Amino acid sequence: MEMPELSGTTRHALKEAILTPRFYTTDFDQIDRLKIDRMRDEFEWIRAEFEHDYNKKHFVRNEEFLANFDDMPEREPFIEFLERSCTAEFSGCLLYAEMVKHLKDPTLRAIFKYMSRDEGRHAGFLNKTMADLNVALDLSVLQKRKKYTHFKPKFIFYATYLSEKIGYARYITIYRHLEKSPEWIIHPIFKWFEQWCNDEYRHGEFFSMLMRSQPGLLSGLNRNWIRFFLLAVYATMYLNDARRSSFYAALGLNWRDYDQRVLRLCNDISSQVYPVTLPVNNPQFFRNLDACVEYDSQISQLGGRKDPIAMAQKARLSSAIATRLFATYRLPPMTTTEVTRWKGLEGFPNYPGPEWRTKTVTAD
Repeated sequence: MEMPELSGTTRHALKEAILTPRFYTTDFDQIDRLKIDRMRDEFEWIRAEFEHDYNKKHFVRNEEFLANFDDMPEREPFIEFLERSCTAEFSGCLLYAEMVKHLKDPTLRAIFKYMSRDEGRHAGFLNKTMADLNVALDLSVLQKRKKYTHFKPKFIFYATYLSEKIGYARYITIYRHLEKSPEWIIHPIFKWFEQWCNDEYRHGEFFSMLMRSQPGLLSGLNRNWIRFFLLAVYATMYLNDARRSSFYAALGLNWRDYDQRVLRLCNDISSQVYPVTLPVNNPQFFRNLDACVEYDSQISQLGGRKDPIAMAQKARLSSAIATRLFATYRLPPMTTTEVTRWKGLEGFPNYPGPEWRTKTVTAD
């Protein structure tokens, strides 16, 4: 539907596609019935961590943002990167705000309030950067007009945990690379990524707790759902980034090497809570994803053609992608053991026990 009153960026963000960021809703009453009392003290501890607001003074723009970026390398792909990131952050902000409205448990309501604060801050920072580039993204329009996808609570937990953790892995990998090779910094926003991704990591820690407080979410047939969401998140990132290889090249990164490092890190982190993770060290794993990239590239080459031959080719290639992903799903997963389980990230405290109430815990 044509909406001439909206900016091109806002219209683009409103479009729904398999690989685009989505807005979510869920059964809030079901979440409200969750029993967390056996881990109440642990949840209170992480609530206090969020209340501390470690990055309250971090998202302050400086004079570097006032430069002229009209001739920056890969300007349009950079704007698309900002748009996708802003939409994803705003999606989290809205979902967490809805949790605050619907939940009765005071501890959970407080935690979601603080996480909504963080995601809103991230979205605002990204949106201001887009405004610097004379690009308008109307978040209020997105909130009202973008389609909301309904997920069961457990699917929200699986997907959001991975979204937060892979967000950390993506941002920290870019930040560490540019920290070593500052000549590849095409815009100052990348200098803010370290503390930014620390917010994402903390959010993931909460969802890890939430899933551990409901053991059934991590056992039985739910192990299959865990593998499904791991693969869905990993494959979406891989295909998206392959389409934007020139953007990563402008940062001095080979997109494939970057993605594989990110997925390995996220897979390691996910073992903190998931009983199984994906076999990223199996050579067939990335061979399958690379094949999906090739099929997706062939689909793109067909462009907007609607003739019968092109449509048949697109259907065949889409089927080939599905077949490869199913083959990847069927690869034997990695079983988490106490030896292989993620022990935590340096600089981030784990729950220290009831004594936390009498100690000062530092997270930065």
